[in-house]
Amino acid sequence: MENYDNKIILSQATDQERVAFYKKTYAHVGGGVLAFLFFEWLLFQNANIVLFALSMTQGYRWLLMLGGFMLITNYAESTVMRTSNRNTQYLGFALYAFAQAFIFIPLIFIAIEYTGGTALLEKAGIVTLGLFAGISAIVFITKKDFSFIRAGLTMGFFIAIGLILAGVLFGFDLGLWFSVGMCALAGGSILYQTSQMVHKYGTEDYVPAALGLFASLMLLFWYVIQIFMSRD
Repeated sequence: MENYDNKIILSQATDQERVAFYKKTYAHVGGGVLAFLFFEWLLFQNANIVLFALSMTQGYRWLLMLGGFMLITNYAESTVMRTSNRNTQYLGFALYAFAQAFIFIPLIFIAIEYTGGTALLEKAGIVTLGLFAGISAIVFITKKDFSFIRAGLTMGFFIAIGLILAGVLFGFDLGLWFSVGMCALAGGSILYQTSQMVHKYGTEDYVPAALGLFASLMLLFWYVIQIFMSRD
């Protein structure tokens, strides 16, 4: 086996070690989803928080909200990635899940209020999990390293940010096809993160691996909801 920074590289680990790593990683992704749902429920118990989040969707305030979200999530992600302290990693993961729950408030509120319940969210959740499982399976079946798509994903995210900024500043709706494109980008991110998990991480890096997958999953969920809402 090979060691890198005193860790066993997953690609050089035994089958038992790899299986244990995958179980821990996906268990932590599931834990992230549960934390997101708990934080979402908690935030919706306070009407003032909901009203504040809704007020931040207007004009330049949405840019401020997005900027704050990106700062917090980047800090949380870097905290998880740069330390091996498990407690610190969990705190960073929890902060990331909380930030996701907060920025989802307006979207979930609109989905519930304007479609008469949670049916749309449930359908979007099922579709998102199905896509997540299917895309992840591609890596495990093909055993290919998809690191080469990183440059394309980076460029795609920069283009998306530019379009979002233009939409807010000039007041136009990005529409259905933007959501479809973002779902494709999120799918590529899941493919990349799963590949990183299989080929790049050490056997003790299941929390960072889970955070990368969780982030991509939440991005996909956001735009699947958008697509469902555009149909209703």
